[in-house]
Amino acid sequence: MTAPHRPCPACQADRSSRLEAYAPADWDVVACGNCGFVFLRNPPPYAALEEDFAWEKTYAEKKKQGGSTGLSGLNRRLRAALGLTGGKRGDAKFAAWFGAGKVLDIGCGDRIRTAIPITPYGIELSTALHARSDAAMRARGGYCLKAAGADGVWQFEPAFFDGVILHSYLEHEANPMRVLEGIHRVLKPDCKVYVRVPNYGSLNRRVVGAKWCGFRHPDHVNYFTFASLRAMAAKAGFSTKLVNHANLWVDDNIHALLQRLS
Repeated sequence: MTAPHRPCPACQADRSSRLEAYAPADWDVVACGNCGFVFLRNPPPYAALEEDFAWEKTYAEKKKQGGSTGLSGLNRRLRAALGLTGGKRGDAKFAAWFGAGKVLDIGCGDRIRTAIPITPYGIELSTALHARSDAAMRARGGYCLKAAGADGVWQFEPAFFDGVILHSYLEHEANPMRVLEGIHRVLKPDCKVYVRVPNYGSLNRRVVGAKWCGFRHPDHVNYFTFASLRAMAAKAGFSTKLVNHANLWVDDNIHALLQRLS
């Protein structure tokens, strides 16, 4: 079961054209006729994402099918040549960005990405993954909501968090603007959001086409370039800083920090 066709999640325009090279029979991958944003026009409803199209199931299926990595090896060699492979671990980076306060991980899966003394909170839609992450987060003083991100983020008090993590999440969210607006509300002034999304603008996608690793139907519903991510974030009240600027053109992912402006 799929949802009715949705307007562009970036600008709300109703004009879009199907990208036949990237769109399987049942799923309408389209480009907005107004702003050019690429998205899945008929995403599955949230209820289906809890079970039938839960992240852990679609990820396992994509991994089993394999697919072309294209220029991923070039990206690894370029990172090594530029000296970008010896940076801080993920939890150390989060500590540097967020300090020692409360951090929300939306679409957290069944893991905690931050280390003590950060207090972890999460939002997870998958039934199985939520149960595991909630138990682990409660043991560290936080908890995990079982909800869609666009709904769950509004259940927290304003200015409650010192940081937010959107790690491989925003590409799954049918209402990304509502999520970003909710994050702006629950984040303290001048605090940051870490975003990791597939890089639709990468050279690798242009080379391998429909076999690009960033395509995963039907649970990837938004396809960001850095420009479209920055534009969407600005509408929600954030500035955007690119983390992987040195090798973005061959990187299959965008890593960025959003900062709450007011």
